Amino acid sequence: MESRRRLIFVCEGSDCKKEDSKGLRKSLEKELSSGEFKGQCKLIRTKCMDFCKSAPVVIIGDHVSKKTNLKKVIEQLKKS
Repeated sequence: MESRRRLIFVCEGSDCKKEDSKGLRKSLEKELSSGEFKGQCKLIRTKCMDFCKSAPVVIIGDHVSKKTNLKKVIEQLKKS
């Protein structure tokens, strides 16, 4: 049986940091380590992704989530 992990990219550029991307990443780590997504996702920290006006930015698969929060990211994970 093949397992497929979803990749979640969290921008940690300066503008995203100002909008608390670090807090968002920590919340995501906590959420993904338990619950329905346990072992299904890989969280990757990135440098600036040039969406600075839309901070914080998270990319899930091919979906760019701008001005996002934990709730929006979890909703997108359930869709994909």
